[in-house]
Amino acid sequence: MGPVLDNSLRHHPHHHPEHHHHRRWGLFALFDWFARLVATPLAVPLDLAMLGLIGASVIIHTAVQDLPDTDTLLEVKFEEPLRIYTADGSLMGEFGVQRRRAVAFDAIPPDLVNAFLAAEDSRFFDHIGFDPVGLARATYAVIRSGTPSQGGSTITMQVARNFFLTPEKTFQRKLSEILLAMRMEATLSKTQILELYLNKIFFGHRAYGVSTAAELYYNKTLYDLTLAEMATLAGLPKAPSANNPLSNPERALERRNYILDRMLALGYIDAERHATARAAAPTALPYQPPIAFRAGYVAEMARQEVVRRFGDEQAYSLGLRVITTLDERLQQSADAALRQALTDYNQRHGYHGAEAQLADIAGWGQSALDADLQQRPDVPGLPVGIVTAVDAQTAEVYLGDGRSERLQLSQVEHLRRYRTENRRGPRPRRVSDVVTAGDVVRLRQATDGRWLLTQVPTVGGALVALQPEDGAIRALSGGYAFEWSKFNRAADARRQPGSTFKPFVYAAGLGKGYTPASLVRDEPQVFGDWAPRNADDKHLGPIRIRVALTRSRNLATVNLIDRMGVDYTREFVQRFGFRADDVPPNYSLALGSGATTPVQLAAAYGVFANGGYRIEPYLIQRIEDVQGRLLFEADPPRACVSCWLQAIEGQARVYPVGASDDPDAEQVLDPRIVYNMDSMLRNVITAGTATRARQLKRDDIAGKTGTTNEARDSWFAGYVPALVAVAWMGMDDNRPLGRGEWGGTAALGMWIDFMRDALVGIPVAEIRRPDGLVSVRIDANTGQPRRDGEILEYIRTEYQLDTQGPDPIAYARDPGDRTAPRMMDELF
Repeated sequence: MGPVLDNSLRHHPHHHPEHHHHRRWGLFALFDWFARLVATPLAVPLDLAMLGLIGASVIIHTAVQDLPDTDTLLEVKFEEPLRIYTADGSLMGEFGVQRRRAVAFDAIPPDLVNAFLAAEDSRFFDHIGFDPVGLARATYAVIRSGTPSQGGSTITMQVARNFFLTPEKTFQRKLSEILLAMRMEATLSKTQILELYLNKIFFGHRAYGVSTAAELYYNKTLYDLTLAEMATLAGLPKAPSANNPLSNPERALERRNYILDRMLALGYIDAERHATARAAAPTALPYQPPIAFRAGYVAEMARQEVVRRFGDEQAYSLGLRVITTLDERLQQSADAALRQALTDYNQRHGYHGAEAQLADIAGWGQSALDADLQQRPDVPGLPVGIVTAVDAQTAEVYLGDGRSERLQLSQVEHLRRYRTENRRGPRPRRVSDVVTAGDVVRLRQATDGRWLLTQVPTVGGALVALQPEDGAIRALSGGYAFEWSKFNRAADARRQPGSTFKPFVYAAGLGKGYTPASLVRDEPQVFGDWAPRNADDKHLGPIRIRVALTRSRNLATVNLIDRMGVDYTREFVQRFGFRADDVPPNYSLALGSGATTPVQLAAAYGVFANGGYRIEPYLIQRIEDVQGRLLFEADPPRACVSCWLQAIEGQARVYPVGASDDPDAEQVLDPRIVYNMDSMLRNVITAGTATRARQLKRDDIAGKTGTTNEARDSWFAGYVPALVAVAWMGMDDNRPLGRGEWGGTAALGMWIDFMRDALVGIPVAEIRRPDGLVSVRIDANTGQPRRDGEILEYIRTEYQLDTQGPDPIAYARDPGDRTAPRMMDELF
């Protein structure tokens, strides 16, 4: 058997490492080679040779002056993709224009090294950077065949060309390539050169380096590769596109077998291993990032932020490792709650039909069907299929790879046709009433294992949960599936918040000197051309602020702004993080006619949840480079938790990563105002528009429903002191959702489903009542202090005798018998 590179030697038998750093190079080595050449038989006449040598020496001397320093080779940074992780450590996103991964020479299997030597440079351990024998052989092959069937470049020359020189084919560039290769041989060991080559050579599909190529084409480590797979990889550098096992498997197989034949001829493998490898079937598959946790909207948000911080080039080349604040358990609950809510909406409003229709489906073969299905979005839990045949009783749905599912009437009759947002067609009596041949449809699996016809919901939605202590985003769902729609409704959909904005207006009222007992007028008012109204078109007259917020009365809120002033109100609500442009400069801001995103609204509600501190939502916890060095670590402003909450006996306080109890967030609200607001927002749950949330059986839940005109947006923003969550539903084109899709129904249902899981393990919190509040009994109708009053309110000390605020209303009617029907009350 011929020379073989193995683990014990790690060197070719003809390779003498001690000679590496003492080799002559440049003019001396070239003179030496030329002298040996002219001394051989058939040499050129001596005089002619000497003239050629003198001319060559001049050219060489000029070229040597411009050669780069080979030491810079060792300084080139290897590149790896940007990788995004959850707070629990699971990979959820991988991004990169190129993929590079360095591996030490000792970690490369000998068979793999030998495969590259057989493919590219079998005399690698014998030459001094360029190989006269190889050049002569390549020239002779070109003369015989007319095509360059053999390469004349050594591995060292390829390294020189790929990393220092231009690809132009000129004599000057070729000479520089040879001289630089000789310099490399004089300054680097053979194993260093091989390591550089195997780590930096291009393998197609944006992959650089043999380790990356093994993962890209086979999803394996180097030592897990078979001999046949090693030979396939060794065939790529010569022509990464033409010999590619994914895009050109036939050519790749031909090249692989040629390399295996060379390995046998050179004695690198024996006949038995050669035969086994040659008989192996191709195994390359398209690369799939090893995503352990799918949260596409969050991964994309993190990617965008990294690009903003580091720029395009560095973001995708430094091998950055980004650890987010995402909690996997909460994220799974958020995704499930959102998808269920959107699915339920579509069930209520009807089937919109197939997502596509294919013509002449009867003539399609399996390969054509498979090709079409492979181009369709992969929506989690909703496999795509093509209806190939249908009659009154059954429909045949092809799911790909030879699999089909037969649907009976019972599997499609739940889908009544959509007519308008308020009307559906009759229940289908035949399968053919629902689908036709050529329909591209979606299926979902019921709990009993049956496949049911379904659709990707046409309605949009979002759910975001963050930590009010510091703004860490713990869960975020920006739509039904990132694979279906990449638009992130949680972060980027700017929608009218409706009545979820009212608490900020009432907080402004408390800041002005009003109290929860102050009266506001729930009566018709006209402001120029604008005449606001209540959702039920009824009026309760003068009512307490607590009642107005609990029942979400529009006219009462407008009345409060009229008394405070629009300018004052706009300025005050900006304390919660809203921009001035988000808040209309008129009375309509009372009804949430501005614009916000679910993320922004969650941060604003965080001020109520944490005792009055303004927080900024953040997603990235820290960023490391490929060596694990810390490049960035979040240090967000934090609220003072111990200032707001009672310590829970027997339980240790657990802080977020890097957090402490030192408050450095800006306190934008008097904690006494926050205490009153929290109390009123809890009333919304116990006796107001969000009583459905009482099923969670917790005393620390607070929040507010919101619905915009014609139910175009359905909101619920709620919290416990440990977690704020906002749920939203709406059409991307702002069409109405339809009757009954209010904040207290559609969005609140989603929020409850999420919080039912999210609150497991979170103890009920008890708020520490701030100093400067006194208990005052008041009259339910007038809001005035009364010794035997039926309502107990905590009032700021300075207003205990002046509960009505700056411009008191004289009396209040009893709203008991004027309350609108419950369903209408919950509209807003």
